[in-house]
Amino acid sequence: MTVAEVKLALERGRPVVLVRPPAVEQVADLWELIAPETPGRRSGVGPAVLIICADDASAAEWAGAAPATLRTHAATGLARTIRILTDHPVDVLAGGVDQLGALVHRAALKLGQVSTVLVAWPETLVAGAHAAALDTLLAEARDARRVVLSWNLVALRDFLERHAHRALVVGTPPVDDAGAPLPPACKARYAIVPPLRRSVAARDALNALNAVTPLVWNGGPATPPPGAPPPDAVLCVRLPTRDELAALARIGPPVVLVTASQLPYLRSIATAAPLDLPSGADRGRDRADALRERVSRLLTTTGTVDAELALLDPLFERFDPAEVAAALLALFGEGGRGKAEEAPRPLPPDAVYVKVFVNVGKKDRAAAKDLVGALIREAGVAKADIGRIDVRETFSLVEVAAGAAEQAVRGLAGVAIRGRRVLARLDREA
Repeated sequence: MTVAEVKLALERGRPVVLVRPPAVEQVADLWELIAPETPGRRSGVGPAVLIICADDASAAEWAGAAPATLRTHAATGLARTIRILTDHPVDVLAGGVDQLGALVHRAALKLGQVSTVLVAWPETLVAGAHAAALDTLLAEARDARRVVLSWNLVALRDFLERHAHRALVVGTPPVDDAGAPLPPACKARYAIVPPLRRSVAARDALNALNAVTPLVWNGGPATPPPGAPPPDAVLCVRLPTRDELAALARIGPPVVLVTASQLPYLRSIATAAPLDLPSGADRGRDRADALRERVSRLLTTTGTVDAELALLDPLFERFDPAEVAAALLALFGEGGRGKAEEAPRPLPPDAVYVKVFVNVGKKDRAAAKDLVGALIREAGVAKADIGRIDVRETFSLVEVAAGAAEQAVRGLAGVAIRGRRVLARLDREA
């Protein structure tokens, strides 16, 4: 069925249900269906399109995926959203049920002015505490065109009867001829990962799998690139459909990175078992083990700490030696290098830096420390490889050692700084 046919059904007042996996990237074609005819021209009225989703994180994903031609806002903070709706009306407003309900209660959101309502995968909402609030929102927006995204029509039978009666269903429901759910397509493992940490989690997953020639699937054909060696692991950083997962499983046992709200869908299409990824505590223990090993190697291999013992001897008379050692560790941190180890050579004064363009600046309340934190934590760039940071009004320029520039651009992609999804690239002037 074409987009034009679906649009015609909506214009005639018929609700539409699109059967899709619960992932924003799986509905890129949806914007053509719901976008207002004159985006960017609204003033003094509410949004034309309202997206009702499960939570703030989902709302932020919708806002990040919207076309640049649409003025889109994610209702993740009540006071800020009220100000934006009052002073700078938007085309599309995305928010969780609680936030949208609070906006209606404060008269900042007038549902009678909304022309299209999109309910994004309400399977978890209708079965929980938000069901009544969702019913209230839809009842107050009863004149708006209605689009529902769903992956489990059976679970939404009563909901659709109330709010999308005689809807046009587009897509293939995951049921057999008798109406029973389809059996699992394959076996898979999964890790629950917030969207903004997916790039870091992908690296941890490949380490856990000890993969050398992995197939990292982010959409597109479920096949290895031509001429590539046979994959020894299959990692899905994007939520696949049933058919895509089955195709990937023919290459190797897939591992899928999902959010908590996507896990029920994955379990409906696969026999799923968790994959343990290293946590912050695990990494902390690893660092502690590595530090103890370095100290042990220094004492057992070289044993040349006589001068240090003489220097510390007066302290041993006042304190327990273990306390002295702990105090020294607190003073110098784990960055201190034992004399038996070769410290990494610092970059020479004339080291080559390149500039990386990042699309956040002063108007986003971003500061240099935010960019440094994202580069170190999310992109894995060493602090020594980060140079001067120039934060301007609408963007920032970050100097990065040439050898770490590609890692910085790749690692920053999709990371959120001050609530805004980051786009990074090498600065064109460079």
